[in-house]
Amino acid sequence: MKFIIDNWTLILVALSSGGLLAWPILKGLTGGSLTPTGAVQLINREKAIVIDVCEASEFSAGHIGGAKNIPLSQLKEKLTGVVKNKELPLIFVCQTGRRSSSAASVAKGMGYQKAQSLNGGVAAWQAANLPIDKV
Repeated sequence: MKFIIDNWTLILVALSSGGLLAWPILKGLTGGSLTPTGAVQLINREKAIVIDVCEASEFSAGHIGGAKNIPLSQLKEKLTGVVKNKELPLIFVCQTGRRSSSAASVAKGMGYQKAQSLNGGVAAWQAANLPIDKV
């Protein structure tokens, strides 16, 4: 106990640095860091392509306007046919952001280095009062 009292600042620094080291890992578990506002800016300024990785039934129920539907299970086979330019930013979307996070990782492995996942998915898009298309 005396050690803790005498070295509380050292212990505080160690805990803080450990937390800062763990932050990127914890941040990656939330599905992405791209906000709906950031996605709109990427779409408007850099011509980002929105890829919805939901199943066809979910996609037809509601999706971001202009999004292309490639279910996650078919992503590896179909992505290169849909998006030929690997330099374009890609925004992956699903209902909550979990599947799209996986899709962004797969796309980066395929050479699409500007692939990102929309944090919170279509639900966050709707919460930001942005329009949804229904087929």
